[in-house]
Amino acid sequence: MSASPDATRKQTFEAGKLAKRLRRQVGQAIADYGMIEEGDKVMVCLSGGKDSYTLLDMLLSLQAKAPVRFEIVAVNLDQKQPDFPAHVLPEYLTARGVPFHVIEQDTYSVVTRVIPQGKTMCSLCSRMRRGALYQWAADNGVTRIALGHHRDDILGTFFLNMFYQGSLKAMPPKLLSDDGRHVVIRPLAYCREDDIAAYAESRAFPIIPCNLCGSQENMQRKVVKRMLADWEKAHPGRSETIFRAMGNIAPSQLTDRSLFDFASLGARDDASRPDAHAWLAGGDGHDETD
Repeated sequence: MSASPDATRKQTFEAGKLAKRLRRQVGQAIADYGMIEEGDKVMVCLSGGKDSYTLLDMLLSLQAKAPVRFEIVAVNLDQKQPDFPAHVLPEYLTARGVPFHVIEQDTYSVVTRVIPQGKTMCSLCSRMRRGALYQWAADNGVTRIALGHHRDDILGTFFLNMFYQGSLKAMPPKLLSDDGRHVVIRPLAYCREDDIAAYAESRAFPIIPCNLCGSQENMQRKVVKRMLADWEKAHPGRSETIFRAMGNIAPSQLTDRSLFDFASLGARDDASRPDAHAWLAGGDGHDETD
């Protein structure tokens, strides 16, 4: 049964509002972090999931109106997973007139051989994928590598690092690779995952599921994702508040001595004050011969 004209108009209106909101958020993130500059060649890493499709769509939309000129090339890594529909992305990108390249590298066999059955494959898989993409970027004059991570990915990584690594860090919207050769950007940093999912559905992107790790239900990331979803359900807006907090940091109110000089903090310069070595030694900071 087809939708009524009124329902269709409402659906079209809501889809337009959503697209406008996402474009505004992506444009704001690009401006806030200086993600794209004049003459950049931006490599959009396209996996075939909702996030990377939305990323490509947003950048193509903004490219026409951006205050700077930049080039876009879509790159997919064919990891040779069984039953991977290799024709889907080339057909989609060709139809849209987007320059693209497919890297063929059998990381699937390596990951399934090295990682014991039942263990999380994401860490090794992502390292190998990153290596292949970085190499192609270096060989082809890419100046920006765009990834499809969104606000909820950033929040999830923040809590994973806090709970399991004992560190306060997440996915920055913009970073320099460890070797200093690549600038990685995340233009969807301000976008909510549910907005992206709704947009992908409205655009009818040909989604390709990840069969390598999608069935690993006990991954820590999924546990954290459920935690955040429960929080958001009980306290709407909590995720946004936490995300804002990540950009409103007061080092003097935390405990990292590399970010704030607690040792030198004092009301006056007291030369008789014991130093750290004296405290560790159990002394009072004075030489016994004084």
